[in-house]
Amino acid sequence: MRSGTVLGTALLSLLAVPAHAASAESRPGAGAVAPRPPDLAGLRGVLRTATQQGAPGAVARLDDHGTVHRLGVGVADRGTGRALADTDRFRIGSVTKVFSAVVLLQLVDEGRLALDAPVDRYLPDLLRDSRITVRHLLSHRSGLYDYTNDMFADSVAGFEAVRTKVFTYRQLLDRSLRRPRTTAPGGAYSYSNTNFVVAGMLIEKLTGRPVATEYQKRIIEPLELRDTFYVHPDTAIPGRHARGYLTPDAPATALVDATGQTVSWAQSAGALISGTADVNAFLSALLGGRLTSAEGLAQMRRWVPAGTGQAYGLGLRRRDLSCGVSVYGHTGAVQGYYTYAFASADGRRSLTALANTSNNARVHNTMLRTLESAFCGTATGTGTGKQTGTGAHRDAVLPYERAEDIAAASAERSAAAARN
Repeated sequence: MRSGTVLGTALLSLLAVPAHAASAESRPGAGAVAPRPPDLAGLRGVLRTATQQGAPGAVARLDDHGTVHRLGVGVADRGTGRALADTDRFRIGSVTKVFSAVVLLQLVDEGRLALDAPVDRYLPDLLRDSRITVRHLLSHRSGLYDYTNDMFADSVAGFEAVRTKVFTYRQLLDRSLRRPRTTAPGGAYSYSNTNFVVAGMLIEKLTGRPVATEYQKRIIEPLELRDTFYVHPDTAIPGRHARGYLTPDAPATALVDATGQTVSWAQSAGALISGTADVNAFLSALLGGRLTSAEGLAQMRRWVPAGTGQAYGLGLRRRDLSCGVSVYGHTGAVQGYYTYAFASADGRRSLTALANTSNNARVHNTMLRTLESAFCGTATGTGTGKQTGTGAHRDAVLPYERAEDIAAASAERSAAAARN
């Protein structure tokens, strides 16, 4: 297992982040407010609400200073009626991005990569723009268009068109390069899966090995993660797992079983399989300084604004909760699954929550409230008094959580439908 000084004498090749690019972790109060005792009844209530809104099942695991809380409602399989449990494996979607970012930060620690170097230094002529740096990729400030907006403009037809396809990284990148840039390099945060496709290309170019091998060697084996797999291009989830159900765009349409798929459309941006215990262990190790050097983790926690109540670092998202607590991790949306995976600043309290559906704005926004129950307890800190442990945190406390991990255009339609 890696210590806080990865590879000991490795030379750090980090350059200072431009002043305009970061809202630093040293902002007043960041990470300074300690989490409150969790509201487990409220957490269960949030999961139950998600099933009432269309998720077949919802589950959460909370690791809190050595104490484990497991909660689950609904089913893992609509066909058999088997109950969903926290031991079920599932597709973690864009939580994969944190794994990819960790591998690249380890390569920085080893002196093989510089965050502020142009991507084209390592992948000559790939982007044909020397202004785009590795840091821009990992913070979603490259301006590269997110190809999934077109791929999944129609959620079901788009998914069925790629369910069994196997793409190369280059094919995915080319879909992006055909479209105009969303921002100038180094501009405002603009979420794009394309950035982490290029991250995968960097990993494979610098190591000479597939991303699967690097995840295994650098993260999965050292942390002894027993439920974490990168099986691309295989379509099956190994062992006991939750089936995932895609919600069609059209109202009152039957859910689509999306469990079997290559996830080749995402790869290093979102194709990992894992479980609640493994994801919590991973986040705890990362935030506890066991996967990168202290400087590497500090770089991951240099923030840029990323919407109301949140910021983005290098492959890492910060959520600022109603009680003043900040938590760190990522969301994950992939057809059939929606994941919230976040931990406290020191990694000693971690939550992974799953609903086995996707493309359902009401469920997605409800699952955001798991963070309030897990880290804020019963008090919202909004001046409206205390909650009663029912899980019914007021909608006004939290903004709408856009499922931006895939198909932003489709997500916006789904959000509009939920509001109307």
